[in-house]
Amino acid sequence: GPYCGQILGDHGAEVLKVEPPQGDDTRAWGPPFRDGVASYYMGLNRNKRGTRLDLASGAGREALLALLEGADVLVENFKTGTMEKWGLGYEQLSQRFPRLIHCRVSGFGADGPLGGLAGYDAAVQAMAGIMSVNGEAGGDPLRVGLPVVDLVTGLNAALGVLLALQERARSGRGQFVEASLYDCGLSLLHPHAANWFMDGREARLTGNAHPNIYPYDAFPTGTEPIFLAVGNDRQFALLCGHLGAPDTAQHPDYANAGARSVHRAALRAWLIERLVSLDGAQLAQDLMDLGVPCAPVLSVSAALKHPHTAHREMVVKIGETYEGVASPIKLSRTPATYRLAPPTD
Repeated sequence: GPYCGQILGDHGAEVLKVEPPQGDDTRAWGPPFRDGVASYYMGLNRNKRGTRLDLASGAGREALLALLEGADVLVENFKTGTMEKWGLGYEQLSQRFPRLIHCRVSGFGADGPLGGLAGYDAAVQAMAGIMSVNGEAGGDPLRVGLPVVDLVTGLNAALGVLLALQERARSGRGQFVEASLYDCGLSLLHPHAANWFMDGREARLTGNAHPNIYPYDAFPTGTEPIFLAVGNDRQFALLCGHLGAPDTAQHPDYANAGARSVHRAALRAWLIERLVSLDGAQLAQDLMDLGVPCAPVLSVSAALKHPHTAHREMVVKIGETYEGVASPIKLSRTPATYRLAPPTD
């Protein structure tokens, strides 16, 4: 929910973040903290004004209804049924505000075997199959090291809001939009779901390697590791040529994508033998210049300080203390703007 609101706020929406009297839980999700507020909260709440309401009280509900008189969209992030208990569910609000778009971010939706249950990113990663395909071969399932389900749910919520606004321009009517963590977790299973639908085989842990194509994997070099993302025969031929072995691209075991995937163990060993004496950063740059997708494996700090990050204006500063990752959505006429640091009162 907070990420959905930040996306909309970055692109011009006037967003009012309504927190409970004790504040958003993520204010305490640290360290690090600045002035008692966690970085986690700061990363998801720019371009919003803030207020606090006790929606369990009549006065709090009346205050929210007054705010909705001039609102286009309500985004709520409560456990399913909470807003209905307060008389603020979609069916109730739509009678009074027929143009209102009501977006609910939930864990599992309202009904079904898991309907109404609370959802958290890591738990949904486990239940939606994401952990089962993330981890080293022969190891244990592993949580993706960032809240990928939360983030894609925020993206889908914002997309749903925009679709509903577009439709309202024609019909004049609002509607209910829902993005659940569970649904969004399942939507991330490509290509593992597509593979299972076709041949019924269970996905297995492959570490950094892609399950369908090769070489699409991390490799050691004489310095830092690199990631090769070779997706077609032309790129593989360029790679082999750069490594001084152009004939390898014509070998029957490696001549096309399917063959390379089947014979990946031998191909990996062949590549490691040739990369072990090379400088990783220089190799990655040389291959990218040739048209072979490749990258050095950078830390978070190195990625944020990379010259291309600066060129793409992907770090934004507001005032003296706020710094964050900018919007990745680039519009030529109406670009994102950064007006308000997260509300911290």
